[in-house]
Amino acid sequence: MILGVDFGDSRTGYATSDALGFSAHTLETYAEKNMNKVALHTADLAKKLGAQKIVLGFPKNMNGTVGERGKKTKAFAKLLGTLVDCPIILWDERLTTVSAHNLMNETNVRGKKRKDSVDKIAAAFILQAYLDSGSGA
Repeated sequence: MILGVDFGDSRTGYATSDALGFSAHTLETYAEKNMNKVALHTADLAKKLGAQKIVLGFPKNMNGTVGERGKKTKAFAKLLGTLVDCPIILWDERLTTVSAHNLMNETNVRGKKRKDSVDKIAAAFILQAYLDSGSGA
C-alpha cells in the first residue's frame, strides 16, 4: 500500500492505493497547522496502514521552479523521513488542487463538505498520477 499526502498550511489530505497499486482512494483530512504534529500524524498513519511508500505532493511553480511552498514541503519531507522507515517520493502536484475543485464543482459539493474534502481529493489525484506513471510498482 502506498500513502498519498497533500501537505498544506492548515490541512493535510491523505489517500491510499489499493493492494495492487492500480487506484487511489481518499482517506482523510487532518486539520493542523503545526508541521511537527502533521509529521507525527502522517508517520503514525503510515505505520498503522503498513505503507511501503509515501508519495508527497511537491508544489512547483508553473514554470517548474521551487517557491516557498515547495521549500516548506521539502522541510516537511525531511522531518517525516526521520519518523518513517519507508521511502518518501516527492511528486509534482501542479494543478491537483485545481482538479479537485473542478471535480467538486462537477459533483456540486459545497460549503463545509467542500472544505473538508478538497485536500484528500487532491491527495488522491497526486497518488493516482504517481500510480499511472508506472512508478508505483
